[in-house]
Amino acid sequence: MSGEEVASLVFDIGSFSVRVGYAREDHPEVDFPTSVGAVLDAEDGSAPSKYYIDPNIHDIPLQNMEAVTPLKDAMIDDWDGFQAILDHTYQKCIKSKPSLHRVLMSEPPWNTREKRERLTELMFEHYNVPSFFLCKSAVLSTYANGRPTALILDSGATYTTATPVLDGRVIQQGIVRSPLAGDFITLQCRELLREMNVDLIPPYMIASKEAVPDGAPANWQKKEALPHVTQSWHDHACNSVIEDFKKSVLQVSSTTYHENVAAKEPTAHYEFPNGYNRKFGAERLRVVEGLFNTSGVKGITDDTALGVSQIVLKSVDMCDSNISAKLYGNIVVAGGNSLLPGFTDRLTRELSNKTKNIKLKLITNQLATERRRLSSWIGGSTVASLGTFQSWISKKEYEEEGTQCVERKCP
Repeated sequence: MSGEEVASLVFDIGSFSVRVGYAREDHPEVDFPTSVGAVLDAEDGSAPSKYYIDPNIHDIPLQNMEAVTPLKDAMIDDWDGFQAILDHTYQKCIKSKPSLHRVLMSEPPWNTREKRERLTELMFEHYNVPSFFLCKSAVLSTYANGRPTALILDSGATYTTATPVLDGRVIQQGIVRSPLAGDFITLQCRELLREMNVDLIPPYMIASKEAVPDGAPANWQKKEALPHVTQSWHDHACNSVIEDFKKSVLQVSSTTYHENVAAKEPTAHYEFPNGYNRKFGAERLRVVEGLFNTSGVKGITDDTALGVSQIVLKSVDMCDSNISAKLYGNIVVAGGNSLLPGFTDRLTRELSNKTKNIKLKLITNQLATERRRLSSWIGGSTVASLGTFQSWISKKEYEEEGTQCVERKCP
């Protein structure tokens, strides 16, 4: 099947967001949260009766709606919820029949054979796609950056991961994961706001507010007759506020955090949805310090909770020594957390101090920082548009071999 016969779709479904679009494009057609609203069955409350998928789902309070994510450890866990995302994408976003488009979909490097085969079956049997391909997200990031051999450092929602890739194939024994990532920073932000006695009020609760001076108590009115919302949905609405706070306020310290040094950094002003506003100083660096330095983080006992530079060093150390130089010379930085101001500078400084006499190069797309967050999708767009790419699983191959063909065609 030639590239001109059918338009290929690229799906990059991560723990935080869903990116879908056409191959050859520079940006995805749609980009919305992976979390969905699930209204529980009224009879026994054991299973969702309806899924709500909307970029602003946290602004729409509905009775008994839970906020859920179909993924666990970046792998598909709730297949009904995952299928609801695919249905929404085809029907509301792409507005096209699945049978008209080849599909390239990203997957985490640690995905299981069982889940890969079940996904392959879903795409061919339910969506009737003409061709399908599964590709490791780290490999797609190498294509996005033109580096077939590289170490992909991806700091996303649930994990910060270092994945070594050699000539387009993942070196499985070199994968290192740490839970210190976006969700960890969110928890740190919640703790900070609790310490500072800042009420976290999501927009759905606010009927009106008045302007107040910096640091003064908020003056706002609560909406009347709000429906009873579940704790998970309320927490999701609060987290949407924290996401904006993170992007607007947080910064990575250039060196190991010291309060006296951090206090000299410029402050950042932030206004919360209820009108409360203030300037944040040293604490905006302290909150994210745990990404790099775990010694001061409370409650961490997990052996896998490593700092960012530790992850890189351990990953390279677990690979053959004859490719260490190649990996250190091609470190691709990706993921939403890498967009935090100072992230790559801190990482470069720490790695340089620990890898003396080794040529070190970080590929960060400084001129197009958003490409870091979309790295795997852009790589998928590149691969799926290549006329020379012949690894697609065709409908005929699937019918002849069954689901196990994914293991042969998609390494």
